[in-house]
Amino acid sequence: MQLMKVVVYSHDADVRAQIKLAIGRRPAADVPEVKVIEVATEPALFRLLDAGGVDVMVLDGEAQPAGGMGVCRQAKDEIYNCPPVLLVVGRADDGWLATWSRADAVISHPIDPISLARELAALMRARAAVARSQ
Repeated sequence: MQLMKVVVYSHDADVRAQIKLAIGRRPAADVPEVKVIEVATEPALFRLLDAGGVDVMVLDGEAQPAGGMGVCRQAKDEIYNCPPVLLVVGRADDGWLATWSRADAVISHPIDPISLARELAALMRARAAVARSQ
């Protein structure tokens, strides 16, 4: 199994640390190990996406000044073969905004490590299946 690159975007180092801890070396036994790449700014995220090689993104919907929902929608509009996105929203009632942003999966704050790992693993499986079919 090949290593997968997972980008974690949040301006808040504590949120990035919580997400990274929930991911661990791999979020499920049947998915590859991950290399977590932390980014704190929107420009840094888009530089990574433009360079290619990102497999999955975890975006903090509460990030400042550019929130993960808007960043997700922009990435889906502008990045060819955009990696799947797990969006962490401020509250469960914000799920409709995640739909607007075209996120592939959604969890809410406070971060539940089990939910995050489950959703991320599903996105990793889907991304691996797409890569195998190409």
